[in-house]
Amino acid sequence: MTHLQTLLASCLPPEAVQRIHEQMYVHPALQSDVSGTVTRAELAQALNMALFHGLVQRVPAAQDYMASDVVGQQRRVVFDHGALRTVRWPSGALPPGEAAFTRLLRPLGFQLQDTYPLPRLKMTGRAWCHQDFPQEIAQFFVSELHPEQFTMPFQTAVTRVLSTSRDPLGPQDVADLEQLARDGKLPLQQALRLLPVMLQCFDRQHGVFALDDYELLLAESAEMAWIATEGNAFNHATDRVGDVDAVARRQRELGRPIKDAVEVSASGRVRQTAFRAATVQREFLTPAGQVTRAVPGSFYEFITRAELHASPAANDPAQGTRLDLAFDAGNATGIFGMTAARA
Repeated sequence: MTHLQTLLASCLPPEAVQRIHEQMYVHPALQSDVSGTVTRAELAQALNMALFHGLVQRVPAAQDYMASDVVGQQRRVVFDHGALRTVRWPSGALPPGEAAFTRLLRPLGFQLQDTYPLPRLKMTGRAWCHQDFPQEIAQFFVSELHPEQFTMPFQTAVTRVLSTSRDPLGPQDVADLEQLARDGKLPLQQALRLLPVMLQCFDRQHGVFALDDYELLLAESAEMAWIATEGNAFNHATDRVGDVDAVARRQRELGRPIKDAVEVSASGRVRQTAFRAATVQREFLTPAGQVTRAVPGSFYEFITRAELHASPAANDPAQGTRLDLAFDAGNATGIFGMTAARA
């Protein structure tokens, strides 16, 4: 049994552990046999695999795609990146905005790669790439919404919604993360305890709130409305494919809810499209009692990345070719529209 299998068994049922190993490509260096110590890269990969599995369970179109286009064609997903949304605002017991996740990402070996202003959305996106396996371990695209750029009623509603947020991390978890940041590894038993707690961070931490507040947020920001109902769950997970245009055509022919157009980066090297967001049922408070409404949930994305070629002047074969791992603000803004459907 490998470390990844052992780690995933701490937070997923056995059939899910087997399924995710059958569905996802994992670099051989991340599949070592169980010993007494888990590296930061192994723990990062296990977290990514668990998060990917959770998103697929929430997106019916992704489940259909996995069954027919992945398992059915005997291939494996190359997990490119996962995206989550945060709010740079007081959030109860939870650190505000991206800080709630940088305290996990840095110890796991991720470093800030670039920052992407998203002015149309009044957000900022940041890409976090793994230092040890930049092309093999999925990146995190973490966005922050800036309520101070919206109206005062909007800001007040954000405060009410987020004020009940809890922090999944306790003192022992913080200590484990500090040890991981210092040593780059953890004893297996500590890693087994820490992984399920880290997984809890990618969830909604605040309680049920007023439907009036949801409608107020939705009127000014579909992104904040999404955060209000879904919290810090993966907004989307992205499958790195060889030809995103061909994938989009096939999904459209199969009648799946694929985006109408493929987003192309300014460089021309990064092409993205996605399934439209799943519809989920969420509870809200009203003066007459609790009600249920259909709202946008998470979605599944596809990306094709072209190679960056080393300069001939460098004359260094070790540089070879590498993928363009960058993101594009225009692409991100277009992809974010997958969750902009009104309730």
